[in-house]
Amino acid sequence: MSAHISNVRPQPDQVLTDIVDYALGYQIDSSLAYDTARNCLIDTLGCGLEALDYPACTKLLGPVVPGTVVPHGAKVPGTQFQLDPVQAAFNIGAMIRWLDFNDTWLAAEWGHPSDNLGGILAVADWLSRNAVAAGKKPLTMRDVLTGMIKAHEIQGCLALENSFNKVGLDHVVLVKVASTAVVARMLGLSRDEIINAVSLAWVDGQSLRTYRHAPNTGSRKSWAAGDATSRAVRLALIAKTGEMGYPSVLSAKGWGFYDVLFKGQEFKFQRPYGSYVMENVLFKISFPAEFHSQTAVEAAMALHTRLKETGKTVEDIEKLTIRTHEACIRIIDKKGPLDNPADRDHCIQYMVAVPLIFGRLTAADYEDAVAADKRIDTLRDKIVCVEDAAFTADYHDPEKRSIANALTVQFKDGSRVEEVVVEYPIGHKRRRKDGIPLLEAKFRTNLARRFPKKQQDAILAASLDQRALEAMPVNEYVDLYVI
Repeated sequence: MSAHISNVRPQPDQVLTDIVDYALGYQIDSSLAYDTARNCLIDTLGCGLEALDYPACTKLLGPVVPGTVVPHGAKVPGTQFQLDPVQAAFNIGAMIRWLDFNDTWLAAEWGHPSDNLGGILAVADWLSRNAVAAGKKPLTMRDVLTGMIKAHEIQGCLALENSFNKVGLDHVVLVKVASTAVVARMLGLSRDEIINAVSLAWVDGQSLRTYRHAPNTGSRKSWAAGDATSRAVRLALIAKTGEMGYPSVLSAKGWGFYDVLFKGQEFKFQRPYGSYVMENVLFKISFPAEFHSQTAVEAAMALHTRLKETGKTVEDIEKLTIRTHEACIRIIDKKGPLDNPADRDHCIQYMVAVPLIFGRLTAADYEDAVAADKRIDTLRDKIVCVEDAAFTADYHDPEKRSIANALTVQFKDGSRVEEVVVEYPIGHKRRRKDGIPLLEAKFRTNLARRFPKKQQDAILAASLDQRALEAMPVNEYVDLYVI
């Protein structure tokens, strides 16, 4: 005999109300968070500009119906597209994630919080252009930076103690949830409407990680976040109409997210929402590589120099051991054939082999022309990953958050090169002093890919001055990027 199921509508899950109350009411007073958000903004947009060099990315961009132009729509940086905010969010989100070069957050769940910029910038630009057309004040870039800080925090705090990848779900579910909360706030929804919107994000279909893992690794991993942040905009607009939500979307017995998709476990939280994630976010500055490999690539670059000093080549290597952390082994320790660039930039053996051979690792090095070099696969077969428990512990330590890798080379003649250890990548908070000048240089390089000198200078003048950027209307800032 079945138990009676109450049809009394419950109060919203606490997780929902905590997210919404933070998105609505929390006042950010951290100058470090705003300064880091500005650096995050320029780095993220720069990554998108670089992606425009790749036809595999650009073929996905533009309106759903070719030729459509939306009056007062959101503009897509580096292009001439002006779109509705849902499609603009997809365009911007796909661009900035395409080359796996934007920021990273590593915890129980890893991800890329700047993926949320797709929805945030598209909605802010769309709202601003319509406000100007109606004789009202547009949003400012400080509003965008505030949205970025809050989206980073929502995604990152949910990721600290909750592993979605261990149940087969992709981390872009957190992009969808964070973007929904933040853009709903920007759209002026009430508290109840934002709760409805966030519940719609949780009840929505969630992406499997199939496209990130062998034998199915593929290019969807480059546009999945664009899809998630654009879906967030769509759901927020649906909620804005007054559409109902689902208050126990997480906790409902049998039908909620926990029971259906999270093995019956409730979410755990390490800390309340604030500005911790933006302040501690990791920038990919030197290498477009999955972040668990960043320090390994840096170590490989050092080994490349040492090989030249000793007069040896990669052909002399008998074995290369990577001492690493558990998450690295779980996601990018990969043997066998690599079929496409998306496969290669999630293989630590490939990402170590290329700099050892060539003394570089660029986005172009994942393409077929470079991958055809037989030395890469020969060296990959000699590379072995082993877990170091201390590295794994420091990876999860909130006071360290290291991403350590150590490389040891053994040669065919029995000799060795002293182990190269790198605990913190150049984009880590502990290396900001060294990293930010390089981040700005990366931005300058990416601007030069797309714009003439005068336009580059105008973007730099607006982007590198914190006070000037924060005061600038969103539409005027985005206009600087129209080609």
